[in-house]
Amino acid sequence: MSIPLISGLSAIADRADAFILDLWGVVHDGVEAYAGARDTLVALRTAGKQSLLLSNAPRRAEALVEQLARMGIERALYDYVLSSGEAVHLELQARTDPFYAGLGRNLYHMGPERDVNVFEGLDYVAVDLAHADFILNTGPWDVEETVEDYVPAMKQALERRLPMVCANPDLVVMRQGQPVVCAGALAERYAEMGGIVSMRGKPDPAIYVQALKILGLPAARVMAVGDALHTDVRGANQAGLAGAVFVTQGIHAKDLGIKPGDNPTQDRLDHFVAAHGDVPAAAIRTFIW
Repeated sequence: MSIPLISGLSAIADRADAFILDLWGVVHDGVEAYAGARDTLVALRTAGKQSLLLSNAPRRAEALVEQLARMGIERALYDYVLSSGEAVHLELQARTDPFYAGLGRNLYHMGPERDVNVFEGLDYVAVDLAHADFILNTGPWDVEETVEDYVPAMKQALERRLPMVCANPDLVVMRQGQPVVCAGALAERYAEMGGIVSMRGKPDPAIYVQALKILGLPAARVMAVGDALHTDVRGANQAGLAGAVFVTQGIHAKDLGIKPGDNPTQDRLDHFVAAHGDVPAAAIRTFIW
C-alpha cells in the first residue's frame, strides 16, 4: 500500500470539518514553533476548519496555552486545547473510573515541579515513596535522564505494590532534534517489572471521545495530524476518525532516513509504515497548508 505524500494540508482539507493537531513534533519542537506553523493555523481558520490541539503533555491545558503564546502562537489561532495531563486531572478529580476510585489520597510525584498542576487544587497530598498510595508519573526531571535512572525508585514502589498513573503515554519526543525520554517510557518499564499502570492520552480511545464531544462532530468528519505512528496515527484509526496525516519531521525522521523538514522517499515511507502497522491516510514533511 502506497502512502500519499502530500505537499500540504490543503490537499485533503475537504475530507474534514475539524483537525485534531498534535503539538510536539508538529507545531513546535519543545523550544520554538516550527517555521510555517503559525501560518498553517491561520490557513485552517480561514478555511473554516475547527482545530483542537491534543497533546500528550503531562500538564494541564492552560500551561500549554501559555507555552504556545511564548512561542508566538496566540490563543486566537486555535479553537480548543486538550492534554493528557488535563485528562488525568479530571480523572483524579472525578474518581468514577474504578482504577482511580481505588487510589488513596497520598501520591508520590515522579516528575518535575513544573507538572504539579496535574494534581494541584485536588484532595491529594504529595509524599515520599515510603508513604505513598500510588505514583503519579509525569516524566523525568531532566532532559538528559534515562529510564534506568528511575529503576531504583520503581523497585521500591513494586515492593509496596503501588499502582502508577501515567500522565503522558509518549515514550520519547524530539527536542530541537534530540530525543528526550517521556513518562510513557517510565510507565512501560514499570509495567514490564510487574507494576500496574493506568494511562490517559493518545492513543487511548477515551481521550478521542472527549475531543469529539468538544468539537461537536462525528468521527468521520475529523482528521488528526501527528508525528507518532504509535500514538497519533493509531489513536486516530482506533477512534474511527476520517484518517491521520503523518508528519515525517518528528520522532520518526531518523527511521525514514531524512533530516526534519525533508521528504522521505516513497519506498522508504511505505516500507516503514508497513513494518509499523499503523497506516496514515497521508504523509506530509512538515505542518504546512
